[in-house]
Amino acid sequence: MQEFGDFANIDIDKLLKGADEQFARMEEVQKGMADLVGRAQDDDGLVTVEYAAEGVRELQLHPKAMRLSAGELADKIKDVIAAATMDLQKQANEVMAEVFGEEDNPMSYINDPDKAINQIKDAEAAYNRTFEDVMGELDSIRRRMDL
Repeated sequence: MQEFGDFANIDIDKLLKGADEQFARMEEVQKGMADLVGRAQDDDGLVTVEYAAEGVRELQLHPKAMRLSAGELADKIKDVIAAATMDLQKQANEVMAEVFGEEDNPMSYINDPDKAINQIKDAEAAYNRTFEDVMGELDSIRRRMDL
């Protein structure tokens, strides 16, 4: 009886251990991400922002900020929120790199979409090769069985 590729040789214990490790990693990521808070302050110390997963957690305006025009204050607030968001993203990237390693860090795809596209193309090519191998095996079996 002919085996179908290497499927008969799969180490189920190793496969399950690998899945358990992935789940443990994801749990570690969730715990690490829950406590992250991005912080930023403008150069003059007039606007301070804390930004977390739920959005702006805290916005502090120094009394001197009230001397600014509405437009200037709005621009400062937007800039500081953007900086706090970037700080949060940097921290999230560090947590992911710590858990998954720099090479396998899922956050790297956010900053490098070409890397994600190349990974998808590689997966597609592997799928196509596997599909062709399977179809070739099935065709070979069909011919041997004279169907």
